[in-house]
Amino acid sequence: MQPPRRRRKIPLPLLLLLLIAVLPAAGAHRNFPCKPPHFNSFPFCNTSLPIADRVRSLISLLTLQEKIKQLSNTAAAVPRLGLPLYEWWSESLHGVAGNGPGVRFNGSISTATVFPQVIVSAASFNRTLWRALARAIAIEARAMYNADQAGLTFWAPNINIFRDPRWGRGQETPGEDPMVASAYAVDYVSTFQSQSGWNPNKSFFIRGSRRILGEDGDRGLLMLSACCKHYTAYDLEKWGNFTRYTFDAQVSDQDMEDTFQPPFRSCIKEGGASCLMCSYNQVNGVPSCASGDLLTEIREQWGFEGYVTSDCDAVAIIFEDQKYASSPEDAVADVLKAGMDINCGKYLLNHTESAVKLGKVKEEDINRALFNLFSVLFRLKLFDGNPAKQQYGELGAGNVCTKEHRQLALEAARQGVVLLKNEGGFLPLRRSTVASMALIGPAGNRTEVLGGGYSGVSCDPKTLLDGLRDYVPSTAFAAGCANTSCVTANGLKEAVRVAGAAEVVVVVAGLNLTEETEDHDRVSLLLPGKQEELVYAIASASKKPLILVLMGGGPLDVSFAKEDSRIAAIIWIGYPGEVGGQVLAEALFGDFNPGGRLPVTWYPESFTTVPMNDMNMRANPSRGYPGRTYRFYTGRIVYEYGYGLSYSSYAYKFLSAPSKISLANSSSEALIDREPAFEGHVEVDYLHIDETTPCEDLQFSVKISVVNNGDMEGSHAILLFSRSAKSIRGSPKRQLVGFERVFTTANGVSVIEMLVDPCKHMSSANEKGKLILVLGTHILMLGDAEHELLICN
Repeated sequence: MQPPRRRRKIPLPLLLLLLIAVLPAAGAHRNFPCKPPHFNSFPFCNTSLPIADRVRSLISLLTLQEKIKQLSNTAAAVPRLGLPLYEWWSESLHGVAGNGPGVRFNGSISTATVFPQVIVSAASFNRTLWRALARAIAIEARAMYNADQAGLTFWAPNINIFRDPRWGRGQETPGEDPMVASAYAVDYVSTFQSQSGWNPNKSFFIRGSRRILGEDGDRGLLMLSACCKHYTAYDLEKWGNFTRYTFDAQVSDQDMEDTFQPPFRSCIKEGGASCLMCSYNQVNGVPSCASGDLLTEIREQWGFEGYVTSDCDAVAIIFEDQKYASSPEDAVADVLKAGMDINCGKYLLNHTESAVKLGKVKEEDINRALFNLFSVLFRLKLFDGNPAKQQYGELGAGNVCTKEHRQLALEAARQGVVLLKNEGGFLPLRRSTVASMALIGPAGNRTEVLGGGYSGVSCDPKTLLDGLRDYVPSTAFAAGCANTSCVTANGLKEAVRVAGAAEVVVVVAGLNLTEETEDHDRVSLLLPGKQEELVYAIASASKKPLILVLMGGGPLDVSFAKEDSRIAAIIWIGYPGEVGGQVLAEALFGDFNPGGRLPVTWYPESFTTVPMNDMNMRANPSRGYPGRTYRFYTGRIVYEYGYGLSYSSYAYKFLSAPSKISLANSSSEALIDREPAFEGHVEVDYLHIDETTPCEDLQFSVKISVVNNGDMEGSHAILLFSRSAKSIRGSPKRQLVGFERVFTTANGVSVIEMLVDPCKHMSSANEKGKLILVLGTHILMLGDAEHELLICN
């Protein structure tokens, strides 16, 4: 979302001073469309009319020049119609963030809750939690809008697949599994946007349903607008000679169908997203924002009702960097005719009028874009008068950084903690028996590293050191390195001294935004710089085996620590948000029982020989290509997808699940075919999956018992996988078909039920890019427990 680094930037301190100087105090003399007494008599202000009629009326009143000035993220004011400037670009990835110009922390609201980074929340595998987070973020976002410090249109979530472990923005996503990314997209978007279930006295929200087209033709009203990004096959920032601005992602129909598109399809069809962002990269030779095929599919096949925005400066790049268009006017024509509606940047402002004069763009192309844009603003009630007198108008500073939201941030971070190693039950520690502690590592005493990318201004951040000192006041600290990059371990001697004097030693290592961020990919999966040297030195000096805490969103090759007995425990906290210090201490001292699971595969360093620009998901042994993600990767792993320990041991049992699903005498039988379904020559019977397949008839429930064999209660994620008993090259090794977070008392038993949709979750794409469900025996897998299911005709 950041523009290319080729434009001169105003220094940040000066920029802030300029903003403060030119912007009015939050809420003071606020302007809004249809403001009485002079501007509320236009037909587009008549709330009794259908939205579509109001939108067309507004468009008809605009001159061509006025229309063009609406095609930028900073949409110009139209004073004669009473329209103030509107900024489309606000951010809310894991809390309201200041990355876009739409959000300002310089008014009556100066902070917002920084929840855990998305990759941490994803590790909870808890859809109820995801919805609660989206609702809390929406409340704070709407409160900031009421204070005139944010817009109503927020460009989140990032639902790209975390395809390569080096990707700098993987931390922003729900991980590598298409099913999980799809579920997260639906939960975030439907809840963030929804007016259903709204209760101004409650910050927690369980489930909301979106209103769809009514009899009057109006699209569903919105609390806020969310945006699915980045469409599509976008997961490379800067690697080798490749950059996100010019990268041409060569993607097979097969991988597009069952890996890259599912999250976007679900975000739109089930989540009801009102915005889609097209990405910088090309897909098979065509820029995403200029791809008529991609942008037609979302409306005609997925039923998209919203606006399409470019990533920032993506239209300029089509001509200036990718050389896809032969002129600026051609670039403008390409994106408008393809179906893009608004440009983050000024390229359409600068070149659309000349494109019209040259006959490359028609005014009706602009009108179409404006209809999509204004329709969303009308659904947000931006043209319904004074926002303070509308629904949500009571939200304000008192609804931001609340006790309830901090408690939710704590719960999200707790559920996202992943325990990777715990030799001999070293953890949890007991406060009564720990006389002294040492915390080693540069991240241990800094709050700015807790949030990760797209973080706002934290309400009340607590360092890891502060958290440990709440439990052991005498906890000593030594950085060891100047920063996380740890190019030189110039503090090593002091760190060794501090560690040698403590009874229990905690070393914080891993990543921060220097190693992984937007516009920057990693080149290694090892700990940065001399971090490994630091860990070894502290392990040698410590009286007891140490505890290694890992931060960051990307996978790490910590094989050395996994196999070293001097390192008793490894715990991943990712980017835990502003409550990170408290949560780490709670985890180490057993105030809660860790139950998160890794949402990405942790690869060995040898994986870095795999070209990052190779988009193929499937393994290809003939060229030594190992494939990607747990569904297709064939190489060695450090920690597998879904791995996570607990202070308890759990056992699972299938209580009930069908042994056979028959398609005979059903409408599905006509859709059965036989041919080589995947690459290779194995002939299989399979079911075509498309819009006509009666998938509801095939859904089934699985009832599972969860036994806690430990003396500590806890919640943890249950992951149900499936694989075909037939070994078919190109089909997934296994894939997730269900997940649930379950709480089980100490030495207790819980029973959960999962609904499995074979069409959606047990299918995969053939070489032609068509979804199919292979018939025959499938194995349902739950930990060590397995259950055979026969799907036959």
